[in-house]
Amino acid sequence: MRVFHIQQDSFQELTALPEVLPERGFLWLGYGRREFEVGEAAAQQALARWGCGNIVDLHVSDLINNQLPSHFDYTSWYDMLVFRRLAAAPGSQDLFVDDEHGTLASAQRALRAIDTSPVGFAVFDRVLVTVHPTDCQVREFFAQKLDRLIEGREKAPARGSARLPASPADLMLRMVNHMVDSYLELRRLLTRQLGTLQRVLLDQSSEFDDWPLLLESRDALHRLEDTCEDQRAAIQEWIDALDEWPADGDPHATRERELLRVRSRDVLEHVERVLTHVRRLESSAESAVQMHFSALGHRTNSIMRTLTVLTAIFLPLNLITGIFGMNFEWMPLIKNANGFWDAALLMVAVALGLWFLFRRKRYLSSSR
Repeated sequence: MRVFHIQQDSFQELTALPEVLPERGFLWLGYGRREFEVGEAAAQQALARWGCGNIVDLHVSDLINNQLPSHFDYTSWYDMLVFRRLAAAPGSQDLFVDDEHGTLASAQRALRAIDTSPVGFAVFDRVLVTVHPTDCQVREFFAQKLDRLIEGREKAPARGSARLPASPADLMLRMVNHMVDSYLELRRLLTRQLGTLQRVLLDQSSEFDDWPLLLESRDALHRLEDTCEDQRAAIQEWIDALDEWPADGDPHATRERELLRVRSRDVLEHVERVLTHVRRLESSAESAVQMHFSALGHRTNSIMRTLTVLTAIFLPLNLITGIFGMNFEWMPLIKNANGFWDAALLMVAVALGLWFLFRRKRYLSSSR
């Protein structure tokens, strides 16, 4: 567990939970999933001591559930958001090397490297509780980022203070936006490796037989699409709940709420862009399969056409040999000394004539 005190003019990490809330700013309690499951009672006691109210049991179960889809829920004293991240699993860093020649094995590893573990947020008025996977870097990233913002404020006070999160909801939206934007790197990986799979599918010099990998890629893209749709639905529900917050006559609070709406719509736009790209990848994979079978059918038709033309050429030759193979005593050219060569020339002439005829009709070539 890590506890941070965030306000407009400072940011510090606390060694333990304070007895009372600070007069200014808000607290950010960042837990690992196992840490929250073990220390949930202490967190509940601290929230009750601060007058925030406890997290209900069902929401606690949601926060520690590793299989829960993205969704939003709320009570009268806090909002709860579960958001599944899109990130690369540990141990897949070598897949991000920008090479141009991938393999089927690397494409399979890329599909299995997609990590969609959920991150949970409990947003109170002055407290943000986050529950992360064990290997999640979001918590450390934002702790370091806020430190840099404070350093930037010391060098440029106006600019630095304006970029600090003003509320728990603001920090939550920044984290969600960062998790959505982290898909950009994963998007390049998926595009490159699925491009490798498509090139193998369309390569007529090799016979593709790794159909389980193709089914696995399609299932992975389906799961990504479902994840993105759940993300979009959760953010849309958050925006709807934000619009229902009671009006406040304070101009500063009104401005902060408008900024939250703007940031929420920006997150929703990013989620929709990710969803569009996933659907484009899925459509591209389906098109590659259809093109593979079309190319396979075209190749089969070309082979059958060649065999048919050869059969058509040799059919009259077989007829000629059959005629001269009849057991009659008197036949043309039978008693002639040059009869064999005359028949051979006739057969060659017939074969060449048919060959030129088929070439003229483009039965032997698909191009002009």
